[in-house]
Amino acid sequence: MNTILSTAPGRHDHPPQPHYDHTVQPARRVRPLDLLALRVGVALIRWGRRPHPIESREHRANHIEQHRARLERERVAERALRLTVPLR
Repeated sequence: MNTILSTAPGRHDHPPQPHYDHTVQPARRVRPLDLLALRVGVALIRWGRRPHPIESREHRANHIEQHRARLERERVAERALRLTVPLR
């Protein structure tokens, strides 16, 4: 049996597929304002991710305060150790 069956041409769109218009659309030109907006956006991203090599006054003040507190804790711990360790 050499019978060839073909489907009807109208049956190929099941399930329904969107039909695209394949005509050529003119390319959208990139305007100078678009380029400026792109550059400003990239610059803002780079500026926001920059390293902070210069310490602020507040950071330096906190560092000094933490250093003084550390020295005070060490002094108190040494005093407590001297008062509790028996002499020979």
